[in-house]
Amino acid sequence: MNFKNILIYPFVLLIKFYKAGISPFTPATCRYYPTCSSYFIEALQKHGLFCGMYYGIKRILSCNPWGGSGYNPVPEKNCLHKH
Repeated sequence: MNFKNILIYPFVLLIKFYKAGISPFTPATCRYYPTCSSYFIEALQKHGLFCGMYYGIKRILSCNPWGGSGYNPVPEKNCLHKH
């Protein structure tokens, strides 16, 4: 297990616990595909702790009636990438 995986592991476990233990008992409200929890895990795995958290939190905040909807994959570029 590399250092990046060690840092994100507790967050991935927390999200997986939510997906298995809490989400099935709440109404399905995610407006995106993949779901916000799956997106968050993928963002952490792809971009590490800091950018993964940034993308995951940004996605959760946009998942509301006034936000977007539809297919929304994790960006390929890291959040720290200079344009």
